[in-house]
Amino acid sequence: MSITLTAPLAEAPTPSLAPREQEALRHIASGCTYLQTARLMGLSKHTVDAYLRRIRAKLGINTTAEMTRLAISMGL
Repeated sequence: MSITLTAPLAEAPTPSLAPREQEALRHIASGCTYLQTARLMGLSKHTVDAYLRRIRAKLGINTTAEMTRLAISMGL
């Protein structure tokens, strides 16, 4: 019996995120709540929510865990 190793599938290129979207993603991935993120960024909680909804729509993700994984893969 032989084992064949294959290279992992390459992920699709990530659409670029605006700098403020990246910043919001970084805060959420580090464990901050929407309100904490808003305070750190000088924004309202609703604006942070809008940024994160935009990120989810651009990347086709649904959960905070997926956003955290993305942030790690992006080096945020």
